[in-house]
Amino acid sequence: MFNYTPVTVETESLNKYAALLKACFPNAHHLGSQYLHWLYVDNPCGHAVGMDAMVGETLAAHYVCIPTRVVVLGKEVKALLSLNTATHPDYRGKGLFTKLAELTYQAAAEANFSLVYGVANANSTPGFVRKLAFQLASQLDARIGYGRQLNIAWSRVVEVAEFRRAWDMPQLEWRAKNPTNPVSMFRNSNGYTELYANTDKKNILVWGELPIALSASNSSRPNQLKPRLFLGLNPRACSSRNISFSIPNRLRPSPLNFIIRMLDNESYPNSDLVSFSFVDFDAY
Repeated sequence: MFNYTPVTVETESLNKYAALLKACFPNAHHLGSQYLHWLYVDNPCGHAVGMDAMVGETLAAHYVCIPTRVVVLGKEVKALLSLNTATHPDYRGKGLFTKLAELTYQAAAEANFSLVYGVANANSTPGFVRKLAFQLASQLDARIGYGRQLNIAWSRVVEVAEFRRAWDMPQLEWRAKNPTNPVSMFRNSNGYTELYANTDKKNILVWGELPIALSASNSSRPNQLKPRLFLGLNPRACSSRNISFSIPNRLRPSPLNFIIRMLDNESYPNSDLVSFSFVDFDAY
């Protein structure tokens, strides 16, 4: 009944994906063709990787990851960030997501991708773990504070982190150009790059930092009186907190979990040695 085909990134396909995503997630207004072109096509690490389930000319389900580069267990490798999944209401309950995901990971392994990682909410995490052999590494830390929320010892992070994104300037400039929620970048007094984006809460910014030196900031520093959200993970004993407060689970829309599946070996990074922030996935 279903014909499984790799995702494609021409305009006609992007329009179909946007229509399906809109039908499945009517409140996710950012998931339009322009956003998908930025995400699926413009990424310096390569075009989107994934699978579609077709019934004739009808797109029944869609699953996609985007290529990234990460340093895992001391080695820089090709990786995939698991992102969009959608199944048309008429075809739910038929195991399409699991089928598309497994086909995607099989193709990814053949293309020398070493792992797939992502962020899943409390509802979707069990499915990734039980059906798709992901490991639940850790729940993301979520904190509200002001200014530079964490004093991060980046030299120590680079030395001990068993998972971190391998950012460079072309990737970072691409990330900042999210057409629906641009990321502001500011070079702080330590020579590091602070990153900010709007959240779905008025006057609350999400904050991150990377050990990359900008030649020039792409924006002025945000208002210091605006509270900042930190959403991510830092390796144990590699940072100290400034004034900030952990958000209790009961006040979060849904606690978010960092998940990972290795494709080329059975060794997983230590969950206490993961460096991860909002910049590394698609929350904002």
